[in-house]
This record gives sequence, structure tokens and C-alpha cells, in this order.
Amino acid sequence: MTAARDKTWFGQPRGLTILFLTEMWEFFSYYGMRTLLVYYMTKRLLFAQEKSSFIYGTYTAMAYFTPIIGGVIADRWLGKRKAVIIGGSAMALGHFMMTFEPLFYPALATIALGNGLFLPSLPSQINDLYRADDPRRGRAYNIYYAGLNLGGFLAPLICGTLGELYGWHYGFGAAGVGMFGGLAIYVAGRGYLPPEGPKWTASPASVPAEGRGDARKLGLLLLGVGIAATVFRGAYEQVGNTIPLWTDVGVDRALGRFVIPMTWFQALNPLLVITMTPLLLLYWRRRADAGRDTPPARRMAIGALIVAAAYLMLASVSGSIGQARANWLWLVLFFVILTLGELYILPTGLGLFARLAPRRLGATTVAAWFLAIFSGSLLAGAVGTLWSWASHTGFFVLLAGLAAIAAILLWLLDRPIQACEVNQPAETVA
Repeated sequence: MTAARDKTWFGQPRGLTILFLTEMWEFFSYYGMRTLLVYYMTKRLLFAQEKSSFIYGTYTAMAYFTPIIGGVIADRWLGKRKAVIIGGSAMALGHFMMTFEPLFYPALATIALGNGLFLPSLPSQINDLYRADDPRRGRAYNIYYAGLNLGGFLAPLICGTLGELYGWHYGFGAAGVGMFGGLAIYVAGRGYLPPEGPKWTASPASVPAEGRGDARKLGLLLLGVGIAATVFRGAYEQVGNTIPLWTDVGVDRALGRFVIPMTWFQALNPLLVITMTPLLLLYWRRRADAGRDTPPARRMAIGALIVAAAYLMLASVSGSIGQARANWLWLVLFFVILTLGELYILPTGLGLFARLAPRRLGATTVAAWFLAIFSGSLLAGAVGTLWSWASHTGFFVLLAGLAAIAAILLWLLDRPIQACEVNQPAETVA
């Protein structure tokens, strides 16, 4: 542990770089496939839009439901390292299976199952790279989030371009290659990662009686944050569902004689994450140094409101142009605003769950954050089915309303969470 903490790259433990490079390639594979999924179903498999949106929502939901089971398996039996390797191998296999049309549904299931082991086991190792009083720990999750989004930026440009211009199966195959690349980095850099802790025994006697009430209170607060995140995801997840459909039918993508490929716009979000994160971290650090740091739940609420503003802007644009197509610059501006809100809420929520995780339950508690993505993806799939029935303006107003509801819930949870963090015993923090 001492060696892992003392060796640094760019002022952070070297293990953080290994983890975000591994997750970067996992993001490349997952988002590369996801970028193509709706287009593949509607244009190649000729599924109706409602069916494609429902399948998309169900698949992304299951990819984030399986981590709650995978987190328990990692904490109690496999350990985090074995879970990452087994889960990543299964995901790579699933991506290659996507190159065969008859294996479409089994491939989606294989990726979702592999993700269950991989996803909670990787970021839950971040906390173990730092001492509890290390001031770098709070910023580590934003740095990690920016690093892995490099994979999300490359995915539409490589997988999307291959799939859209040369054949869907080339894009899916590139996603599988990326997943294997991530596993290779993880195995090669294992010497910089924190050692495995003791396995979870699941014994009630291991929790002191006086601490069980606090544990219940903590669980209820995290449940509340999870509900708010679920509502938020119902709006946010449309960036991979109905926003690409609007890009296809409602956006003028002409740049002179060149028509911008639809999938290229999906690269904007991760590119903006990468470029905006350093500026936000500098802004937040200066606020913290001045004694004006924003508490996590309040920061998340601000992010949800910013996302609501992004969808209100689309509603205004759609309502003003009628049956015409919107200039593609409006879509770029939408992604700028949306990404700003995303950086306020998503890495902050992940870090909050990880910091409050009880000992020996790091992967399981992080998986609970991803469980909110499961329920939110289900909600997003259901909301997406309304695309064909509502006007574009009305649909975007609905999404703005969902994000605003999430902001209100998070704002109400702010003070209880601050009190919980202050009273959190040191021995219960992973």
C-alpha cells in the first residue's frame, strides 16, 4: 500500500492512471457499441423506433443492474482483481458476438453479465489508493471520470465511423479489440494497484449494535440519492436514445458540401468532459481554498438544473423552427450545457457513494450507485417510447421537467448528507 501511495504520475498515485486507462478502453468498447445500437436496430435489423428504444433502454438497464450482484460476488468471493479480469473478458466476447446477427440478443446478455463483475470492481479500488486524510482523494473521481471519457470520445469516431461507413460489424469488432486492450493495461499495471482487502463475511455480529442505526440512516440517504439519480437518468440517458434520432431527422448536418456523420456528435460529450474537467476542478479548488466549497448533494442539484436548461434550449429551438431542420451548432451548444451539468452530478455521485461505503463493502456500495443507472435506464427507455407520439418540443420540455424534479430531491437531501458525512466514523469509510 505504501509503495502504491508514494509512486505518483502527475501528482496522483500511479494506480489511478492504471484504473482510468483500463476504464477508458472499457468505455471505448461499451460506448462504441452503444453509439451504433439504435442505428443498427432501425437501419439494419429494421426494428420499429418504439421497439428499438425499448430494447436500448432494457439493455442499458440490465448492464447497470448486474453490477449489484457482481459487487457482492467481488466483495465476498472473487475479489476485485479477478472480477475485473473475468468481467472484462466476458464483455470482449460479447462485443465480438455482436458481429453475428443471429447472436444479437445473446451478445447483449453477455456484455451485460460481464459488466456486472467489471463495473463496480474497478472504481471501488480508487479509495484504497489514498489515506483517509489525503486531500487529493476528493478530486480523484473527477480526474478518473475525465480520463475514462477519452475512450468515450474515441468510440464514436472509430467504432461509429467504421459502423456507419464500412459496415456495422466492423464497428462492433473494434469495440471488442478495445476491451481486450483495457484488460492488458490492467494486468500489466497490477503492481501499482492497492492490495486486496479481507473478504466480506456478511455476519451481523461484525457490525456493532450502536452503529446499526447509523448504517440504516446512511442506507436511507443513499437510497434517496439513488431515487433522484434515477429520475435524472430518465432525462440524461436520452443522449444515446432519442437525441440521435433527432440528430437524424431534425438537424441540418451540412458543413459546406460535407455532411457530418450522425455518430460524430456522440463524440462531443466525452470530448467536452475531457476539456472542461480541468477548468471545473480549478474553479472548485479555488472555492474550497476560499472556504466556499459546495457540498456534494447541492453540487449534484446544480448539475441537474443545468441539464434541465439544456433540454429547455432544445425545446425552444424545436418550437421556433417548426418543420425545418435546426442548425447543427444548436446541437453542439446543447452538448456543452449538458456536459457541464453532467460533470456536476455524475462523478460527484460516484465519489459520494464510494466515500460513504462501509469497510469490505466497497464494490457493493459503488454497485448501488450503478443500480440507480439501471432504474434510470429503464425509465429512459420508457420515456423514449413517447418520442413517436409527442411533438419534439413537448418531449424536450418533459425531459427538462424530469431533470428539475431530480434537482429538487437532491437539494432536499443536502443537509442530511452533510450531517452524515460529518458524523461518519473513520473505521466505516472504505
